[in-house]
Amino acid sequence: MTRIPAAHGPAASSRRLLAPLALAQFICSFAGSNMNVMINDIGEDLDTTVQGVQGTITLFLLIMAVLMIPASKLTDRWGRKRCFLAGLALYGAGALISAFSPGLGVLILGNSVLEGVGTALLIPPVYIFATMAYDDLPSRARAFGVISGLGGVGAAAGPLIGGFIATAIDWRAAFVFQAVVVAFIFFLSRGLVDPVAPDPERPFDAAGAVLSAVGMFFVVFGILQADNDAALMAAFLAVGAVLLAWFFLHIRSRERAGREPLLSTGLFRNHTSNLGLVTQNMQWLILMGTSFVVSVFLQTVRGYNAIQTGVIFTAATVGALVASLAAERLARKYSQKSLISAGFAMTVAGIGILLALVGASSRVVAFAPGLLLIGLGVGVMLTPSVNVVQSSFPEELQGEISGLSRSVSNLGSSFGTAIVGTILISRSAEGEHSYALAMIALAVFALIGLAAAISLPSGSGPPGPA
Repeated sequence: MTRIPAAHGPAASSRRLLAPLALAQFICSFAGSNMNVMINDIGEDLDTTVQGVQGTITLFLLIMAVLMIPASKLTDRWGRKRCFLAGLALYGAGALISAFSPGLGVLILGNSVLEGVGTALLIPPVYIFATMAYDDLPSRARAFGVISGLGGVGAAAGPLIGGFIATAIDWRAAFVFQAVVVAFIFFLSRGLVDPVAPDPERPFDAAGAVLSAVGMFFVVFGILQADNDAALMAAFLAVGAVLLAWFFLHIRSRERAGREPLLSTGLFRNHTSNLGLVTQNMQWLILMGTSFVVSVFLQTVRGYNAIQTGVIFTAATVGALVASLAAERLARKYSQKSLISAGFAMTVAGIGILLALVGASSRVVAFAPGLLLIGLGVGVMLTPSVNVVQSSFPEELQGEISGLSRSVSNLGSSFGTAIVGTILISRSAEGEHSYALAMIALAVFALIGLAAAISLPSGSGPPGPA
């Protein structure tokens, strides 16, 4: 690979690089959660149901997930900057189409498809740029902290900001807000320099891309059928499992034939990285699942409007922001394993408090302690999880591991809205009982993440910033 030298001094260049990357992660994470508080408004305006809005949100997250790995490989052929800017352009167009959508179908086209594809193109370059721009581990950890921290804040603040905009103006204005932020990121990105020259002749495993994308789609779509037809759900899950198994056999066959696969099977042989990927999946499942479940419960059972629902998430936003600001100091004092384990312990406690207090009190303040702990917990562990995974592989594999890492994280987001959302919606008539079942499911996933974190090798990942 041919490196392209930075156009300016390293310090100034690094600062200019980090701002658009962190903002890009923020707005993409924001997009995954801000619609949760607009479910009633969108449903009434577009004459659709809670399931319709849930499907739109889940499809957005799913398209991101299934295309993240192919998109990360395309960065090698097309270049990191070109993919980043193309993703921003698609995302911005999708946001504007969503803002003026006359019906659910156009909203799905703009939000789920165009914003989803745009995000899949622009997110892998974010982490590739950060990994390759910061050669020493402390500065790389600091960069990951800023990017991942803003991602967590974006997801946690999505309901708060979205609820404020929807109530003060209109739900459509939230998409205009996204388009404005994307335009600003585009402006900040004009000076980006691709760290590695693109290779247009680099082979691309199209068959592997199709198998992986369709396989993951069938799995998540099958989960969404749980409240409709158990036999249909089982059929979709079985087809998805077969396609994913076929994908693995396909990439192994290409490797043995000396041809470049979509993903190197060696990525799955790194024990530390595998555990780190599990923690990433569970983190985003919990964050997005909690956002969806609490938002739907408050709007459909308690009758709250968008701003009332959004304000409740102030506690989660504050928690994620405080944890992000403290990430560098925490990384100096504690190991990556300790931080990830502590983060999951806090989320488990937060979910437990949400279950206990909401059942005992109808007051809005009952949600604050649990959401605060979940925000703190996710904020504490996002950065070390990314750092553990990305730093487990050499520079030449950063494109692949970045795509896999982001795909696994976004699958977690998809599972969060699909699994626990389906539990909640399928039993919507049962009120607080359905809410409790959905939160118990989230607690189980949090315990899985905690077990993976505890299983990480001691001292895994790079040291924190000096």
